Amino acid sequence: MTYILSIESATEICSASLSKDGVVLSLRETNQPNVHSQKLALMIQEILNESQMQASDLDAVAVSSGPGSYTGLRIGVSLAKGLCFSLDIPLIAIPTLESMCYGIPKLEEDIDFFIPMIDAGRMEVYTAAFDRNFHRFQNEHPLIVDSESFIDLLASKKLLFFGNGSAKCKDIILSKNAFFTSDGYPSAASLAKVAFEYFQQSKFVDTAYFEPFYLKEFQAKISKVKGLD
Repeated sequence: MTYILSIESATEICSASLSKDGVVLSLRETNQPNVHSQKLALMIQEILNESQMQASDLDAVAVSSGPGSYTGLRIGVSLAKGLCFSLDIPLIAIPTLESMCYGIPKLEEDIDFFIPMIDAGRMEVYTAAFDRNFHRFQNEHPLIVDSESFIDLLASKKLLFFGNGSAKCKDIILSKNAFFTSDGYPSAASLAKVAFEYFQQSKFVDTAYFEPFYLKEFQAKISKVKGLD
């Protein structure tokens, strides 16, 4: 039996789950903004208590590796690395956009490509494209959405758009082959199955040197102070 703790903190959603052989045993999740640093450690302790387990029972820690919020990713990855160091267990890093695909329930529509989207501000999103087996078709990239976005694929393929960046695209990407759903948001529950697959393949990252995948460089916002130039 393989017990994996999964941490999701790439967006405003903050969650942690405990899974056994890819099946979620316990989950804690909130979409309150800016609570990752306060809630994540408490969530982890709660799900361990609920499952009557100790941290020492864990076989690995999986973390959503980005892209997403700079601050959220730093908090989640730092906590995951700290646990792995203290417990001497491997760290599994799962791309956020990939893991979002595993949160999509079985669909009646025969979808050709899955297009997860994370809001990056204004009309920009972080996105990628995955085929029906969740194999990467287009790598992660920032995209300013307009009426020409995905037009070549939409000409002959059915695309499912999801994630918090997809809502603002609904009135812009107009095609009979474009479908939208509110499912597929980033969640520690969606990490469980793929984390177990990674574990079986020994697909681990170097705990000491691993850094989140930000996709874009962090840009600090500078506020003007009255009286200063």
